[in-house]
Amino acid sequence: MWLFFTRRLRMWLILTVLVPLGSGILRRVGLALERRNGSTGISRALLKAGELGDRTRRRGRRAH
Repeated sequence: MWLFFTRRLRMWLILTVLVPLGSGILRRVGLALERRNGSTGISRALLKAGELGDRTRRRGRRAH
């Protein structure tokens, strides 16, 4: 089914669905690691990667 979508539609789907979903998962894993082991380099990196999706949404809201 993925093959029937145009390249532009596939890119739009990836950017609107998969990137925010992935950033949310990274944030949750980072928080779980931080609760379990305290603040480590890995948990901070996961939290920063999880914030990436939040930053793009905030920028879009400010522009309106």
